[in-house]
Amino acid sequence: MSDHPDWLIWAQKLDALAQAGLTYTRNPFDLERYNKIRELTSEILSLYSHTAYSEIKSLLDSQAGYATPKIDIRGVIIKDEKILLVKELMDGGWTMPGGWVDVDEPPSHAVEREVWEESGYHVKASRLLAVYDRNRHGFPPYIFHSYKIYFLCDLVGGEPTTSIETGGAEFFAIDDLPPLSLPRTTPEVIQRMLDLVHRPDAPAEFD
Repeated sequence: MSDHPDWLIWAQKLDALAQAGLTYTRNPFDLERYNKIRELTSEILSLYSHTAYSEIKSLLDSQAGYATPKIDIRGVIIKDEKILLVKELMDGGWTMPGGWVDVDEPPSHAVEREVWEESGYHVKASRLLAVYDRNRHGFPPYIFHSYKIYFLCDLVGGEPTTSIETGGAEFFAIDDLPPLSLPRTTPEVIQRMLDLVHRPDAPAEFD
């Protein structure tokens, strides 16, 4: 079962139907109906998220093609029993380095790239730890449905730096975590990743 409120799940499903319809139909009357579904979806999201209708509608309209979950990838880097976190400039919270996977990019390359871009460290992806449905793991509501992929990465080199999205990179003990960027990570997920790291024979978790 999803952790998110029913209205958000309904809105995500409605907009997925609208987006598919707008992608494949050529009937002008059906196009009008699918556009109306998107407008109603935008009204629902605007009302319950307390966000301007125009902002929601513009964001939904920017999506094209058949709607599928987005892929968010995160690197788990451990050094001296501490985990690498980066500071998000958007909200000032800390998170495991990562972000959206690019088109035509293997997952292992994506996580290595994201870690380097956001932290300044060069890493090598070594083990898939988990594939989580974002809706099912205690994250705050988000307009789009996404999957979060976690890779254990071996530290190869580099040094901490800042980027256009991050304001620092540091290693933290699990019992001394800084304020987290909760849309991106939670204390429970960090603890779960550390538990999996300490169980090298455990299979990757999913869902």
